[in-house]
Amino acid sequence: MPVKDLFLALVVIIVWGLNFVVIKVGLDGVPPMLLGALRFLLVAFPAVLLIKRPKLPWKWLIAYGATISLGQFAFLFQSMYSGMPPGLASLVLQSQAFFTLFFAAIFLRERLRPASVAGLVVAAGGLVLIGSEDSSHVPLLALLLTLCAGAMWGIGNIITRRFGSVDLVALVVWGALVPPLPFLALSWWLEGPELISHALLNLGWSSIGVLAYLAFIATMLGYGLWSTLLSRHPAGKVAPFSLLVPVIGLSTSAWLLGERLSVLQGWGAMLVMLGLLINVFGARLGQRLRAAVC
Repeated sequence: MPVKDLFLALVVIIVWGLNFVVIKVGLDGVPPMLLGALRFLLVAFPAVLLIKRPKLPWKWLIAYGATISLGQFAFLFQSMYSGMPPGLASLVLQSQAFFTLFFAAIFLRERLRPASVAGLVVAAGGLVLIGSEDSSHVPLLALLLTLCAGAMWGIGNIITRRFGSVDLVALVVWGALVPPLPFLALSWWLEGPELISHALLNLGWSSIGVLAYLAFIATMLGYGLWSTLLSRHPAGKVAPFSLLVPVIGLSTSAWLLGERLSVLQGWGAMLVMLGLLINVFGARLGQRLRAAVC
């Protein structure tokens, strides 16, 4: 991969890794469901007036928006609002890789590779360590909500496999039309009109900056650059870079918010990362070892 594209990949990784700290800051001023509604309103408008709709039936756009956009971020925002530390959230959310494998085996009849199963077992052990920590560090509900976010991402990945080649930026923009109204309904139900009114009337510059970052930098810029990389290189070369997102998430959360992992959380985090690495690189490493033996 050329140095220019490596730089673009690094920009995406930093933008997406820092995203979790930004969400945490945003939740200090705006409740989670309202934050989701405002984020996707900004993603959708005015971009839908400028970007052509991807050549997909509306049912698939709605399915994408309901899982990747609404489902994933409703659970993620609520989990962080409920006490999930942003650094650990960036790591646990990567469980989407295993949920994708699980759902592909069920719905697409794809065969699970031994390396994927091994990676899943190792990562699951890491999650057990993280979840067994004192609830004052990571509330169990917050951990479960983050796993639900990963599951919604995994379902969305299965849906997008049916699309074939599609403009990723257009998909994100037009899929963003789906979440705002459900998010507003959830906000009205869970957070109440008084809290909504208070948050909107007292929207400070930090909240405005958070919304701008989430909509225009993390979403539009991040997916735009990611789409560019995927158009230039095989997905197998681009996708592993996403493993660095939780590294940035944990680092920036520690640096900017003072998040510190306990010993158990640290071991759990390392096991989750090891499981992800086994899932991505295990099959290739096994092939090379068998070739070397033969």
